[in-house]
Amino acid sequence: MNVLATLLSAIGEILYMVTFLYTWIIIISALITWVKPDPYNPVVQTLYRLTEPVYAKVREYIPTVFGGIDVTPIIVLLILKFFELFFIKLLMDFAHSL
Repeated sequence: MNVLATLLSAIGEILYMVTFLYTWIIIISALITWVKPDPYNPVVQTLYRLTEPVYAKVREYIPTVFGGIDVTPIIVLLILKFFELFFIKLLMDFAHSL
């Protein structure tokens, strides 16, 4: 059972790192929209490709524009934090209990 605990712990750590990285991608993407970025810049295009599919999925189910401000990044960050605090922590606690 020690192998299973190690595997689940490794999966939990990798999921934590992915959510941490994606959180920063969303923050950088949101900050870059405050200026007028060059749409042909490869960094801007990469950020757009990484965030827009998730934003579109959220916009399907939740109205995200309030007073002309798009709050989709905030909603996605809250979802990621919930995923981190609930599912990843649950997986890590289960791995430690084995």
